[in-house]
Amino acid sequence: MGKLAVITDLHADINHLGESELTKLFELLQEYGATRLHFAGDTANKIDQTLAINHFFRSRGLPTTFNLGNHEMGNVKGEQMIEHYPDSHFLNLRYVPLNQQTVLLGFNGWYDYGFSELSDPQQIRSIKNIYWFDRIIERFSDDQTVDKAILSQLHTVLDDLEQKKYQIILATHFVPKEEFIVHLNGKYQIWNKLNAFLGSQGLGELLDQYSNIQQVVFGHTHRRFTDQKIQGTTYSCRPLGCYYEWGITRDFVLDNQLAEVFIPMKMRSLLNKYQAEFAAYKEAHLIEEFRKAVTLIAY
Repeated sequence: MGKLAVITDLHADINHLGESELTKLFELLQEYGATRLHFAGDTANKIDQTLAINHFFRSRGLPTTFNLGNHEMGNVKGEQMIEHYPDSHFLNLRYVPLNQQTVLLGFNGWYDYGFSELSDPQQIRSIKNIYWFDRIIERFSDDQTVDKAILSQLHTVLDDLEQKKYQIILATHFVPKEEFIVHLNGKYQIWNKLNAFLGSQGLGELLDQYSNIQQVVFGHTHRRFTDQKIQGTTYSCRPLGCYYEWGITRDFVLDNQLAEVFIPMKMRSLLNKYQAEFAAYKEAHLIEEFRKAVTLIAY
């Protein structure tokens, strides 16, 4: 019997996570009895740092694998590197056995605009090119064509695993289900236009076809949700996200009366004024944030 730990959206560079912080995370995983670790995308902006973090945990005896998120995709060049990154611990459309019945399947994923409130793909692409980080990512075609192509490949892998009667734990980066898409109201509803780039409705529909998918773990939302069981499959989404979004950051700001309302996107400039104080608070409370961002799966 083992325990798989899955972590998404570590964002080690944005969050200034060095050896000390990673050691805290490793000790937490030891406390949990984790026997394997998988990073499901956006471990860091730079692929070299993602690889170094994977090595950090492997060098301490914890088998560690990863798939890419959109932030790493922006740091590698071309479709071949995104889909077939040359590292033996990279899982995209590849799986590793957890036991005789269960495999961990990694899948980068992408998006198909299915969660968008807009219907015109050209309008959606225009928004992406103006506002969204992913405009720097080099893919072989438009987003919907890319998503359709990789889902076709995933379909083949899932068929094969079903035929072999394996149970599947799927780790991916992008959102597969509408239940994890937030629709904002009032002055923040403009952010709903970015839901187009959060995930793939087609992925969720594909997963619904298989009764042997035990659990799906993903992130990208920078919001954490309670696990949901949908058509017999458990869906888990608890990304770490960026430091200015964390619960411990909210506590630091509100407890010290630094702002009347906690609005994450306005916190970076505020926290810059209290760098030393926040660093000390983060040091003391980071483990609390880590605890909320680890998905543990017994196998």
